[in-house]
Amino acid sequence: MNKPIGTTARTAEICPESGVWKVIGLPTTTAPIAKGNRMPPYSGKAVTWKLVSYA
Repeated sequence: MNKPIGTTARTAEICPESGVWKVIGLPTTTAPIAKGNRMPPYSGKAVTWKLVSYA
């Protein structure tokens, strides 16, 4: 069962679902991240990522 769109994960947590993730806040970006990988920092900072679409 897939995690729902809108699921969030913080930098350094294990990615709970493969898909396209977007940084919450500004500046923002999107990135494809695979399930099981660590959620990356963005712009040198720890951020919260939100799942916006499935891979």
